[in-house]
Order: sequence, then structure tokens, then C-alpha cells
Amino acid sequence: MSGVRLPEQNQVMLTGRLTRDPDIFFTQQGTAKCFFSVAVNQNYKDKASGEWKQQTTYVPVVVWREAAQRCKDRLRKGSPVHIEGRLRSRDFEDKKTGGKRTVLEVEARRVQFLATEEKDSSSSGAAAAAAQQGAEAEESAGGAEIEEVPF
Repeated sequence: MSGVRLPEQNQVMLTGRLTRDPDIFFTQQGTAKCFFSVAVNQNYKDKASGEWKQQTTYVPVVVWREAAQRCKDRLRKGSPVHIEGRLRSRDFEDKKTGGKRTVLEVEARRVQFLATEEKDSSSSGAAAAAAQQGAEAEESAGGAEIEEVPF
């Protein structure tokens, strides 16, 4: 089996919403590093009950350099984003227990902001809530497929 060559492939694409406001740190060399988590939802039909259910996965994301600063400036809790990057694991020592821990996170190569910037944050929150209620109404209606929109 030593003659088998595997391609090196490590690509991740996620679309979801931020679970909290992004945190930004700077390395000793002054490089910006931004952390946030993205909630990614999956809708599925439970075979036993026939009900539509939703499973949420929380994914930690790291963004570097100028993109990190843009994420800190433009993203807030609940902001929709599309992330392209790669999986990365890192080890650290847990301050509480003193034990060694390993975390798996996405190192973002590209972050696409899916919402436009608005001056009035209350109106954007209301619009997001209305969109979420509309999506929940469609799911409760039996998960009907989205109609094609003519452009």
C-alpha cells in the first residue's frame, strides 16, 4: 500500500450566520487575526415521525490580515456569510485544566458578506427576522421547493 499516492485536497465551503460578534487579535508581528463561529443549518425529514427538523452545526472560523479587519468592521452576530477555506487543526494548553487540547477550525481564504450594509441596524434586524419567519413558513408548509425566479 505504500505505492498509493493520495491527492492533497483540503477545501471547505460554508454558508451560515455568525453566532456572535467577531473578535480580533494581533500577533506580536502585528498581523490581524479574527475569530468567529458560523451556524450552518441542515433541514431533514425525520423518517420515524415524518416531521421536518433542523440540525445546526457550529463551525469556528479564523480570518487573517486585511480580511480580518474587514470582517471585524462589517460583520455582527447574525450576519449571513459564505466562507471558502481549508480545515486546520491546532493544539493549545487549556488554562483551566492544564491539559493539552486540539481544535479543528476553518482557516478562511475568502469571506463573502451576504447582507448589504445598512445605517439603521434596527431595520436590518427586522428584515432578517421577517426573512427567517418566511423561511420557517415555507418549511412548515411541507418543504416545498423554491420556485424559479425569472430575471
